[in-house]
Amino acid sequence: MEKLFQQIEEHASLYQHWLLSMCNQPSISAKNIGMQEMKELVIQLLEDLGADVEEVVTAGYPIIYGQIDNGSKRTLTFYNHYDVQPPDPLAEWMSDPFKARVEDGQIFARGVADNKGNIAARIAAVHAYQKVHGDLPVNVKFIIEGEEEVGSPNLKKFALENPEKLKTDAMIWEGGMRNIHDKRPHISFGVKGICFVELRVRGAAFDLHSSEGAVVENPAWRLVWALSTLKNENEKILIDGFYDNILELTEKEKAFFQTMDYDEEHTKTHYQIDNFLTGVTGLELKERLTAAPTCTICGLEAGDTGQGAKTVLPSRSKVKIDFRIVPGQTPKMVIDLLRKHLDQHGFRDIEIEQLAGLLPFNSDSENPFVDTVIDSMKEVYEEPPIIMRNLAGSSPMEKLLANTEIPAAQIGVANTGSNFHGPNENIYIDDFIKGIKATANVMRHFGDV
Repeated sequence: MEKLFQQIEEHASLYQHWLLSMCNQPSISAKNIGMQEMKELVIQLLEDLGADVEEVVTAGYPIIYGQIDNGSKRTLTFYNHYDVQPPDPLAEWMSDPFKARVEDGQIFARGVADNKGNIAARIAAVHAYQKVHGDLPVNVKFIIEGEEEVGSPNLKKFALENPEKLKTDAMIWEGGMRNIHDKRPHISFGVKGICFVELRVRGAAFDLHSSEGAVVENPAWRLVWALSTLKNENEKILIDGFYDNILELTEKEKAFFQTMDYDEEHTKTHYQIDNFLTGVTGLELKERLTAAPTCTICGLEAGDTGQGAKTVLPSRSKVKIDFRIVPGQTPKMVIDLLRKHLDQHGFRDIEIEQLAGLLPFNSDSENPFVDTVIDSMKEVYEEPPIIMRNLAGSSPMEKLLANTEIPAAQIGVANTGSNFHGPNENIYIDDFIKGIKATANVMRHFGDV
């Protein structure tokens, strides 16, 4: 292990060069900017490792599949994505988002945290292991898609049509982070799902003078009344049956909450809020954040919201809502229950359109790979890890891993101040190097059979 870590440190400038090259290449899937060039860059890096690389055609951007098969008993797969979010708003960046800036031990660039830093770290870990030991302790696969930032619309089809490519014993998924203040690394073994809907109410054929509000129904009020039936002041979701199928936490999963270091005072100061919802704190806060479903109004629209007064009775109103869901729940279940709820409360006229949906995914906490990852991280980082059953957010984990029983872990090179999807996205160079070591150490321990 010492020789391996020394190799990583001695080649840190090379690995950083790989990362900067990727960050300097735009790859915005939503706008088809630089995607071809980025795909070719990643393929070249994989081929330089000696991987057999295949470009899997999809209805959108291709999936890059790479494999290094040395006949080992176990296979470890790395899932990542080569596309990034648009850099807007450009005026809030301190430098060109696609010309990586290195300053005071940090790298600033669009995609450096999400997800190019982790692509580079996985490739670097394989490279370092090969240089020190000549061969890898496990077979390695890479699945690197180009559509994660637009919802991974073709990932499920890839999984269904390519069972041999997906066949693996475990997976390192995309990425994780470290606390920016105490440097404790995060390890997570799943994600919440999401059901994203838009509710629409229609009134008159066109906007009217607000004086007509005395006799003509206002769809904005109707929408507000409907929304008030979904959740109460104690944050309980009032849709009948919403909680019925949620799977109970295991004792090991409950124990993970004890490792979580959620700095409540720092978070409240940073968000400029006085309290968390219902005054929740401690273990209950951590459990609610990572294991409880949510119902969130993401945006409301009706009538005139511009500057000045416009006395208008709107003809349309709509709201976007996301439900974060947990194991036992599905987007279809939520849609069906929501439709039934609205109908029973007299809102049959309200239209529901599902805008997005992802199932939750959690690795079996008793799978030996879970402890392999935890033990490997403890050997790399001086700080004790924060272990999470799953993240509070969502990703397409289930699209790739549904019905496979493949355990997946998220570890990575970002930090809690990395500004994912925002201006001045960044990582620390030290975290990048540590992430390479952690990946290499997971390979080493997973290969010990």
